Amino acid sequence: MTVSRRVFMMQAAAASGVLASQQALAQVKLEENDPQAVALGYKHDSTKVDNKKYPKHAATQLCNNCQLYQGKAADAWGGCPLFGAKQVAGKGWCSAYVKKA
Repeated sequence: MTVSRRVFMMQAAAASGVLASQQALAQVKLEENDPQAVALGYKHDSTKVDNKKYPKHAATQLCNNCQLYQGKAADAWGGCPLFGAKQVAGKGWCSAYVKKA
């Protein structure tokens, strides 16, 4: 089957639009006032966590060294399955923290 140049260009444009929209969705950063974030005590900055409310919090616990963090340890933001397509701060923290093995 041969594809005309016109059809190929239209398909390529549509495919690039889909990829761009998927990348844009992946770049959405989690807000601290998001209901799921509030429920888990998420903070962008681990030093801002209320230690009275979360006594198990430790200064060494950061999203980027949590088992759930899907970015690289050096990434400023990365995915977390707890928050769907939204990204969490590498220096953040939530009460679901599990030390990376």
